[in-house]
Amino acid sequence: MPAVSNRARARERNNVLYRTEFLSLNQPLKSTQEPRSLLRRANSQGGPAPSQSEGSKEQRPSQQLPEEDCMQLNPTFKGIAYNSLLAIDISLSKRLGVCASNSAAWGNARSMVNLIGITGHGIPWIAGTLICLVKSSTLAGQEVLLNLLLALLLDIIIVAGLQKMAKRKGPYDVSPGILDYLTMDIYAFPAGHASRAAMVSKFFLNHLVLAVPLRILLILWAFLVGLSRIMVGRHHVTDVLSGFVFGYIQFRLVESLWMSSNTCQMLISMW
Repeated sequence: MPAVSNRARARERNNVLYRTEFLSLNQPLKSTQEPRSLLRRANSQGGPAPSQSEGSKEQRPSQQLPEEDCMQLNPTFKGIAYNSLLAIDISLSKRLGVCASNSAAWGNARSMVNLIGITGHGIPWIAGTLICLVKSSTLAGQEVLLNLLLALLLDIIIVAGLQKMAKRKGPYDVSPGILDYLTMDIYAFPAGHASRAAMVSKFFLNHLVLAVPLRILLILWAFLVGLSRIMVGRHHVTDVLSGFVFGYIQFRLVESLWMSSNTCQMLISMW
């Protein structure tokens, strides 16, 4: 028996397959065994046999998907409330966009609604203020008009900056007009016409002596300007409401930066 074992050991030493550099040749390949095991398992269950590509796919480690591609199974209350309000805002804005195109429900009144919106545009207001400032001969009138001009310029700068940051599009694919490009009123949030109408109406109510009917008409005008922007499909309801809020904030800012009569006369003399 010892002689037999010695012969077997000598035979193994002489066999090249038992050398260290050839040991991998004696071991079966895992890649060929796993598809066969999958094939036998599928045959025993009576289902279709998986292909080799499917077996290789199962061997790959699962890649983690980006967070935005994953469905949140437990959304927060704030997320549910925000998405619900956003859906209501979009739905209501689309229903009120009755003049978004000529084929819309009120397409025949689109020109008249656009005309109401132009009354709240920045270019006509700045041009009118400059003309009145040139023709004004009283110190009080020049003071009010110069501060109004400052408020209009401040409104254009603030709204253009906020729209550039938000970059929110309107409910309908309505391209901005030439006047909108001049005042950089391209995006939807916040509504520049609504902020300007609210700021101008509050400015006139605070600094001009007006009768009660004129005050009511001034408030009604500001409301109609904001509504017209929704009807033509340029803004959402929340865009217009936020425009009214920003218009009031701009009025308070101009009141805090109010230029006195002496300052206005110095600026006019420099001009």
